[in-house]
Amino acid sequence: MRYAELQVTTHFSFLRGASSAQELFATAKELGIDALGIVDRNSLAGIVRALEASRDTGLRLVVGCRLDLQDGMSILVYPTDKAAYSRLTRLITLGKGRGGKNNCILHIEDVALYSQGLIGILVPDLPDDACAVQLRKTAEIFGSRAYMSLSLRRRPNDQMRLHELSTQAAKFKVKTVVTNDVLFHEPSRRQLQDIVTCIRKATTIDDVGFDRERHADRYLKPPEEMERLFPRYPEALARSMEIVSQCKFSLEELTYDYPQEALIDGMDAQQSLEHCVRECIPLRYPEGLPQQVLRTVRHELDLIKEMNYAPYFLTVYSIVRFARSQGILCQGRGSAANSAICYVLGITSIDPETNDLLFERFVSKERNEPPDIDVDFEHQRREEVIQWIYKTYGRDRAALVCTVTRYQAKGAIKDVGKAMGLPEDVTKALSAGLWSWSEEITERNVKELNLNPDDYRLVQTLKLARELMGAPRHLGQHVGGFVLTRSRLDDLVPIEPAAMADRQVIEWDKDDVEALKMMKVDVLALGMLTCMQKAFDLIRDHKGEDLDLAKIRQEDSATYAMIRKADTLGTFQVESRAQMAMLPRLKPRTFYDLVVQVAIVRPGPIQGDMVHPYLRRREGKEPVEYPTAELEAVLGKTLGVPLFQESAMKVAMVCAGFTGGEADQLRKSMATFKFTGGVSRFKDKLISGMVKNGYTPEFAEKTFTQLEGFGSYGFPESHAASFALIAYASCFVKCHYPEAFAAALMNSLPMGFYAPAQIIGDARKHGVEIRPISVQHSRWDCTLEEIPGSDRHAVRLGMRQVTGLAAADAARIVTTRIERPFESVDDVWRRSEVPSEALVQLAEADAFRPAFGLERRDALWAIKALRDEPLPLFVAAAEREMKTVAEQQEPEVALRQMTESHNVVEDYAHVGLTLREHPISFLRRDLAARRIVTCEQAMNARDKSWLCVAGLVLVRQKPGSAKGVMFITIEDETGPANIVVWPSLFEKRRRVVLGASMMAIQGKIQREGDVVHLIARQLDDLSGALSALSDRDTEFRNPSGRGDEFAHGSPGGGDARDRPKTMPEARDIFIPDLHIDTLKVKARNFH
Repeated sequence: MRYAELQVTTHFSFLRGASSAQELFATAKELGIDALGIVDRNSLAGIVRALEASRDTGLRLVVGCRLDLQDGMSILVYPTDKAAYSRLTRLITLGKGRGGKNNCILHIEDVALYSQGLIGILVPDLPDDACAVQLRKTAEIFGSRAYMSLSLRRRPNDQMRLHELSTQAAKFKVKTVVTNDVLFHEPSRRQLQDIVTCIRKATTIDDVGFDRERHADRYLKPPEEMERLFPRYPEALARSMEIVSQCKFSLEELTYDYPQEALIDGMDAQQSLEHCVRECIPLRYPEGLPQQVLRTVRHELDLIKEMNYAPYFLTVYSIVRFARSQGILCQGRGSAANSAICYVLGITSIDPETNDLLFERFVSKERNEPPDIDVDFEHQRREEVIQWIYKTYGRDRAALVCTVTRYQAKGAIKDVGKAMGLPEDVTKALSAGLWSWSEEITERNVKELNLNPDDYRLVQTLKLARELMGAPRHLGQHVGGFVLTRSRLDDLVPIEPAAMADRQVIEWDKDDVEALKMMKVDVLALGMLTCMQKAFDLIRDHKGEDLDLAKIRQEDSATYAMIRKADTLGTFQVESRAQMAMLPRLKPRTFYDLVVQVAIVRPGPIQGDMVHPYLRRREGKEPVEYPTAELEAVLGKTLGVPLFQESAMKVAMVCAGFTGGEADQLRKSMATFKFTGGVSRFKDKLISGMVKNGYTPEFAEKTFTQLEGFGSYGFPESHAASFALIAYASCFVKCHYPEAFAAALMNSLPMGFYAPAQIIGDARKHGVEIRPISVQHSRWDCTLEEIPGSDRHAVRLGMRQVTGLAAADAARIVTTRIERPFESVDDVWRRSEVPSEALVQLAEADAFRPAFGLERRDALWAIKALRDEPLPLFVAAAEREMKTVAEQQEPEVALRQMTESHNVVEDYAHVGLTLREHPISFLRRDLAARRIVTCEQAMNARDKSWLCVAGLVLVRQKPGSAKGVMFITIEDETGPANIVVWPSLFEKRRRVVLGASMMAIQGKIQREGDVVHLIARQLDDLSGALSALSDRDTEFRNPSGRGDEFAHGSPGGGDARDRPKTMPEARDIFIPDLHIDTLKVKARNFH
């Protein structure tokens, strides 16, 4: 007997189904099921994943959806052709538009309007009058395409129920079809399905009651078993295949039509593009286009014409042109920087005349994939660009792709623990001990928390949390990936409102879009561009100098000297601890050195064993030898080491005879070989091609192994060059305009690697005067103030640093004092009309001390005397007298003043930094008595010295390339210290490493040149000492920067398709991958 299961719910129904499409299709294939109908509720979010599972197994996919109606039962709908599919996607879009985020509101009348070409299967519960009404409506709407499902509910009188349903269906001439209403692929998933039900219902397994499935029968069954379960309904069983035969639609039929851009009247897209290129050439090359670049431009235009990509280039050009017209800083990056046309049009900044570009890395016929141009915009103004795109293309033709938020370890422990009824403090303790998304809790971790590792509920919680990890939790919005279409976008995919106002997203993510060959325009955000624009504005306003990225002086010796000293805190790309450790070794002196610097501190070069050879050759400790002149031409700039993706491609092209397209396929297969194993098919071709061209088999094998080792993490040279431009610009501004750089960086937060305390501390070390927050002088942003008798400026901290203060309240204060300065707390309150709560926040931030000389407690005492609103009589009197008229005179009270150390604690709590002494300085006497040295002493100590150091924990990182080694940065009043923690010590002292605000580390100094680490042997939590700084023993709040992976998340993803690609998603970008090649501990080989 042949049978298709037409009612299958995957985990893309979000906390309903308990199995992935891959698991369901693989199991169905084994069971001999002919096809699966995927019917996630009110959504097609998982249908592309189902398509890929169908391709992998060869099992037929029937596209469908379960619609939960507001005025009736649920209906399963299946499009029979492409037109019907478009009606279904429009119907879901309609419901999502009404319901808002994560909701869908549809009525039976809506279904009737979009029903043409759809098969409808009513999903009844009981054969009652309501069912009869719905049957009649279903028959009227779908006609001969109307069905009713027969499914076992495992209740008393189940067979009688099926008989009555069948009789009722016959009465309305509606055919029946057997379905099993599948929620998971095998019986063992029943428990997880119960748990996701509890999570969805916000209840526990003890209280879920009848909301959980009443039986464990909702798994896939072979046709023979279905025949045994439904012996009286052979026709209903056979109709499953009847429906499959009617559903001829496949997602493969979807055709994507990009908008037909034509910027010039009377020209098509290709002609417009060529015209724009001609118009822009004089702007890039005032003295004429070099012949080499001209050949490259012609080659690219020919390939773009052949691939019909001109509209895409025109779209990106239009977006960039709009941004620049509005003064929004932007720059293209990624593989698009390999394009001479992108440079000529001003999309990217990598000059093809001085850089050896490889267009096939960007576009190739063999790959036959849409081009992908990433453009970064100022992150605080990118919304203007996004709204321009919506306005230009229309909301029916433009939407952001979604992101799939998946369960990671901490979230899974929290939600499963709550569903299992574990106390909240237990789940918090369990999740607090986890480092990364994929880490599991071991029996040892459980014992450390004084929990019973044999407790059944706890064991089940950990087991089910592991099963839940990687499952979709909800859809979010991509950082800026737009899909644009010529006709209606919701003919292809449902659109729903985003959580952010005035945005909308499709139900597919970037991988789904790529799988269906749809083009995506990336409008990304980069915090450093915001910082640079703000710095340029400050420099223009206070120095009278007009700077931008193009006008910055190139190859500035002072800037490179600063970079070589690793004095790069706060800059772009070279501020992480790993970069700072590499800078004194690589010693950049030119722009290309900086390109290498950006790229070399990545897992790829580390895992491909390329860092050591490159450094040794650069330092002259190892000879640079090239077997042939061709190889020297390819790898000469990188001293014979293939550091970049383009290097691997050029080696394949020059040494093995690959075409550009084949070389790009090699690159792509290397990028995914860990997940697909696809690289092996290129091995023979590469090795035989190199041998044919005169290379030894040993050298060819070594070359392949090296490329394979770094392929999955290799960095594109064009991308590194794009980042290096911004890195250099940020370093230049920091070097020559440190006060403007510091203020701009503070005004651009959150971004970058470090917290405000470290940014301000670094600025002060560079001689920048920092002035405190003041209600009399501060604006919302940090500003520059003149220093009498000096050409430098001081930085006045802005009210944006005050914890909890609303920007609107700060704006009222700033606007009010324009008329005349404030005279008192009462004057601020009455004239600005800000709520007393805002004044409390300012007082806690010590913002009244610089203005009126009031200490924190005095200011808070004055605020307590204020009403919710000023009395009108006193307001009028104040306006008449133009001075403060107090409502009542408070008697003077001698309040006990805070100690200096308590003030520091309050500074960190309410401002995130202090301009007083460093917290550790108050503990120095006690620390010295325990023979704990300063960080400065530790970093200046002799190699192999044993010592103990203590400080605030700033950064914790455990990169995948370091094989479990953790890197910690601590800080005291003398500066930072770099700590290395081996995996064994991390496991022993996990709670200290992940929980301490202040830590004491005993260990051994390891020094190599200017690179110094303390290899930890013992870790102790000194957080209690920080609490003692306060008069009230309050907890010390140590704000961490975004470089602290534990506090702000470590890299990782759910399934293989969601793992970070070679090109990172745009964020306020830093790449926190550290390396350990500078450590010289014996008997430990990390490569």
